[in-house]
Formats: sequence, C-alpha cells, structure tokens
Amino acid sequence: MKFQYFLMLIGITFLSECPSGDAYRILGLFPLHGKSHFIMCNYLMKTLAARGHQVDVVSHFPLEKPVANYTDINISGSLPQIVNNLPFDVIQQFSSIDLTYLTNIAGLDICRLMDHPEIQKIIRNPPQDPPYDLVIHEMFAAECYLAFGHHLKVPVVGIITSVLFPWLNEPMGNPSNPAFVPSPFSDFQLPMTFWQRVKNVFMENMMTYSFRKNTEIQNEIVKKHFGPDAPTVRELERNISLILVNSHFSFNNPRPLTPAVVEVGGLHLQGDDGLEFSPDLKKWLDEADDGFIFFSLGSMARFETFPREIIEVFYEAFRKVAPVRILMKIAKKEDLPAGVPENTMILPWLPQTKVLKHKNIKAFISHGGLGSVQESLYYGVPLIGMPLFGDQIINIDHCARKKLAVPIDYATVDQKILTEAISTILHDPTYRDNMKKVSKLFQDRPTNPLDLAVYWVEYVIRNGNVLRSPALDLEWWQVALIDVYAFFFSCVAVVVFLIAMILRLLYGKLLAPRSTAGNRDQGKKRQ
Repeated sequence: MKFQYFLMLIGITFLSECPSGDAYRILGLFPLHGKSHFIMCNYLMKTLAARGHQVDVVSHFPLEKPVANYTDINISGSLPQIVNNLPFDVIQQFSSIDLTYLTNIAGLDICRLMDHPEIQKIIRNPPQDPPYDLVIHEMFAAECYLAFGHHLKVPVVGIITSVLFPWLNEPMGNPSNPAFVPSPFSDFQLPMTFWQRVKNVFMENMMTYSFRKNTEIQNEIVKKHFGPDAPTVRELERNISLILVNSHFSFNNPRPLTPAVVEVGGLHLQGDDGLEFSPDLKKWLDEADDGFIFFSLGSMARFETFPREIIEVFYEAFRKVAPVRILMKIAKKEDLPAGVPENTMILPWLPQTKVLKHKNIKAFISHGGLGSVQESLYYGVPLIGMPLFGDQIINIDHCARKKLAVPIDYATVDQKILTEAISTILHDPTYRDNMKKVSKLFQDRPTNPLDLAVYWVEYVIRNGNVLRSPALDLEWWQVALIDVYAFFFSCVAVVVFLIAMILRLLYGKLLAPRSTAGNRDQGKKRQ
C-alpha cells in the first residue's frame, strides 16, 4: 500500500512538472544589440523552452550554458558591441537623441541585418519539421521584422521592453486619451494642467507622425527580402496578434488597454536566475553591519570613462558615509583614477537582483533604466538616480515626484549635492517607506507576469488573432464618433431650426391681425 502511494506521488509530481498542452515551435527575433533589452526577451524565451516548446532565438547574446529546447541563432559581431562600451563622450551625444536618429540606429540599421546569413537561412529555407507556429519580435524601431509572420503564415507577438509607444495605439485599436495618459516622452504627472494637455496632444501626434515617416523606408527592405507584394510596415503593424508591455499601472499609472495589449512589467524578476555571489562577496555583504550602497550604471555606460573630477566627487562622498560600505559595478577597474575609498568594493559584474534583495542594502545609485527601476520597486530599495539618456530621465523624475528617489545630474553634481542625496536616502525613512508601499502594489497581482506572458503567448498560438480589436475595422473618424456627433448636432440643428420657423410663423400670425386692426383705427381717426 505504501509503495502504491509512493508511485502515485511520483506520478502526480511528474505530471505537474510536464508542460501542459501541445509543444509548439517559436521563432524569437531580437536583432537589437542592447543587452538590457534582451534580458526581458530572453527570460520569456527560456521559460517557453522550459515548458516544452522548441524556441529558436535570433540575437547577439547566445547562451553561455545550453538550455533544453532552446536554439541560438547567433548574429553577434554583426554590429558594434555596446555592452559596457559607452564612454562619457558618447553618453553626452545620446542625451540629446531624437526620434529620427533612433529610428536609424535602432530601426534601419537593425533591418539591414536581414542580409545576415543566419537570418537569410530562415527567410529562404524556413524549417518544416516542425514548422514555426509563432513569431515573437521585440518592437522598438525595426518594424520590418514583422514581415516574418506574413512570410511564415503564423501569428506575431510583439514584446516592448519599455512602456507602450503612442504610435502602436492606432494599429492595435488601443484606446488612448491624452487628457489622462501622459506621453512616455514627457515628464507630465497626473492630473495634467490645461497647457500640459495641449502639449501632450501635440507631442503624441508629432511623435507618432515622426516615427511613421522615418520608418517608411523599411518598406524597401521588406520588399527586397519578402517580394514586391509583401505588405507595408503599417499593414504589418495592424496584423500583430498580441503585445506584451514592460509596464505596470502601480508605477506607470492606470490606462485603458485592449485585451491584445498585456502589461507584464517585472517579467524578468520571476524565478531564480541561478546566479550567485562569490564566497568573498557574500561574506563582505553579510558583514556590512551598517549596510551598503550599490552603484551601477547599467549594462552600457562606462563610469570609468567619466571626467576625473566627477569620479573624485563620488570617491569623497563614499569616504564620508563610512562605515556604510559601497559596492560598485565597474567594467574596467584598472581605468579608474587612483584613490578608491577603503569602504568600497569594485567588481566587473554583479548579479544585480541578488544584490538588491540582500538584507543589508540601504540604497541603489542607478542610471534609472526601466529594468533597474523595476528591480528597485520589486525589492523596495530607494534610489539615488543619475540618469544619462533616453527614458532614464523620465523614470528618475517619476520616482523623485513619488519620493522614491533623490535625483542628481551628472553634469552638475558636486560633493555637497551627492553627500546630501546619500544622507537623505540613508536617514529619511520616507523614501524607504514609500518604496515598500509601491513594492507591495507592484507585486500584488493574480499571477506573476512571466506566467501571464506565457499564457497569452500560448493562447495566441491556440486561437489565432481573436484578440484583434473591432476598432481596426472602422475609420478613425468612426472610432472617434465624429459621424455620430455630427448626426446628433444635425438633429439638434434641425429641431432648433424647426422651432425657430414655427415661432416665426406663430409670431407673424399673432401680430398680423393686431397690425391690421391698428391701421383701421388710425384711418377712422383721420376721417
């Protein structure tokens, strides 16, 4: 009896660990060479592989350790490496980046990678045993890759590693009201003033127009590789079955979303990434009785290339907070100027999520990338934000307004500013308390975002394009109800006109007899 019970337990365990439903073949297209963008995409693809699906992943970042059901299609080396490779002078150029430049370096240049032999193999000889069931593509600025769905005759799921871009609202049939949905390119907070709403409407429409205008050239690349009859990028956008967005209303504010747009912010924070501290680092952090501050500017920027005077500002501020310890991620420690404080440990790479959830952490000095901000939110660690470019500026501003972060400007930071920022985070409990509150909201969900993303990906494969919004079958003026409002206005105008005519007629009829009688009386008096 005990043996039968034991076998039953083994059977239940086996069934619970087996992927549910059929196994599918999925093509992941992630040709952008930014490591921070790939992290979220990679978590999703590895999880799909763990569920028994066969995934083929086009990227610049092949796995260091093989994963079952996961096949790398390696295109590394086809573009310059930008991991730990952005010096200070380039960062300064990026701080004034515009959408035209972005659609070139992250759009047109990425589309030209379709000439890569590995990608050409997929175009010319797509696998048939089994064939692909779905395409997953990171949607940043290279809309041309949406053509793979049309070419392979399978649904397309888009994944956005930031918040939803305004130019995707219309092709997804997604409702968006600039009266209460601030543009992701603005720092407007709710409720917006009248002039902010004016600017918001203008900004959203201009950004959408600019993006569409600058990506039209991608049609040439689509037709080059998929034939002259291939759909345009605008038509391809309207055939996306689902978009997974790296946002959550607890931080990015509530907004209306069609069922085909699913928020999965914090997807990369689920489960164990298998990364561990070295014994020396673990001991050093565990023994930090007064706590430690973590310093990292992400996967691209090289702090060691900053001007010496800026680096020395940090050195002096770090000395002043001792015995609080400082843990810094610096790619090339040897390029730093001499004088590293004694309370500071510097390493070229660190498991960031492990660091942020350590019991002794007090603060995180960060560039404010969305992934890093979400990790801080998840683990409740207050920020000292030093944004460098892009959405980092808006992310840190948003945190600062909610008193989750103290912002500093790398162009103007001095010892006094930095010391005060660190002191505020260490000694004002408001920031940590606010972080804990937002962390609770960020984690309070019916299911974790990774499982949610996997569910909807499998749903699209099973059911096709059933999440498509009916708004896509209407003209823009029908969606905005302009024809209906025009009809109502016409009805009201007709009613008002008829009432006016009736009153005029009645007025004439009522006054006419009196006027005639008055004329007769005047005639008699004259006689």
